[in-house]
Amino acid sequence: MSINYAILGLLSSQSLTGYDMKKIIQDSSFMYWSGNNNQIYKALVELLKDGYVTSEVQHQESSPSKKMYTITPEGRAELKYWVQSAPEQPESRKTFLIQLAWSDQLETAEILAMLDAYGQEIISLIHLEQGRADKGQYAPDRSPREAMIWRLIEANQLSAYTSELKWIGEVRQAITRETEVKGMNIEVITKEGQRYLELRSADSRLGTEQDILDLIGACMGHDVYNVLLHEAALPEAFYNLRTGLAGTALQKFINYHVRCAAVITGTQADKGRFKELLTELNKGTAFRAFSNEEEAVAWLLQTV
Repeated sequence: MSINYAILGLLSSQSLTGYDMKKIIQDSSFMYWSGNNNQIYKALVELLKDGYVTSEVQHQESSPSKKMYTITPEGRAELKYWVQSAPEQPESRKTFLIQLAWSDQLETAEILAMLDAYGQEIISLIHLEQGRADKGQYAPDRSPREAMIWRLIEANQLSAYTSELKWIGEVRQAITRETEVKGMNIEVITKEGQRYLELRSADSRLGTEQDILDLIGACMGHDVYNVLLHEAALPEAFYNLRTGLAGTALQKFINYHVRCAAVITGTQADKGRFKELLTELNKGTAFRAFSNEEEAVAWLLQTV
């Protein structure tokens, strides 16, 4: 679609300067042009040549002169003809979809981080649209029906962003379910109105970095960042600091803002360097070890 018709539409309700049109287009939620001077003034030159608009320089005593543009009867006829013409097919150019198409090479947590970042962009657009609605963006108000149509157009934009946000949530859930099908036996627990993930089974041990990333992916998928780990889910390598498994897990938890409580009832927590590590960790808020589940859960709920 040519910007020329948008300009004719704007001028159909009142005479405007090029600057006025630029501001209206840039503030609009559905007029998708950049509204830069080159676009607008090039279009105005064409419209003047076609006889669809006229221009008049208005002199002002205390301000610079300004050029006002007014639609002609021929311009109104052209606008009406275009409004009744067959609409173009809607365009959907989303770079994110192309990125997502090749995301299988990433870890689950990395895919979910992509979705979260995209979701934040959509949320920002929703807030922008709501702000425009509250501020009351430009809208012709020549009749109750016209005012209603413009309100519905605003609602259309907001609905599109809201639907996109819902779709992002569905993708997150699908990715999370696929991860859990691979063997990560995770349960979402709700207690006192708060939630945490519980990893209890020995069949779902955190034996590799991939297991850790899958657990974090599950956190992101469920939007729950508190985890209860049972001793059965921690392999022998976790307690041996030379393997680097515990260090990797702790760093990932910190990077992704996951709080973790581990229930360790055996003698593993009392072994050498691992005991020293727990002593330091128990001073912080990212990871703590407990001798019983009740204390671990109480700490998790306090730190939500």
